[in-house]
Amino acid sequence: MSTRESIEKSLESVRPYLQEDGGDVELVRLTDDGIVEVRLTGSCVSCPMSIMTLRAGIERALMLAHEDIRRVEQVR
Repeated sequence: MSTRESIEKSLESVRPYLQEDGGDVELVRLTDDGIVEVRLTGSCVSCPMSIMTLRAGIERALMLAHEDIRRVEQVR
C-alpha cells in the first residue's frame, strides 16, 4: 500500500518539469480507496494545459509507480 512518503518520492520525479515552467505540485491527501489529491501551484494554477499536466504527467507517473493508485484529483 502506498504511503504519503512514497507518493512524495514519486512526485519528485515530475516536479522538475513543473518547476521549469514556474509551477509545482503539493500532495494534499491520499485516500484509503486509492485517490491522490494534489494542489497545483505557481504558474500551473492559471495554465490552460494544467488538466493535461495532471492526467498525462502526474497521474500517469503515480499510477505507474503505485499499482494501488486509482486516480489523481486536483483540489484547490
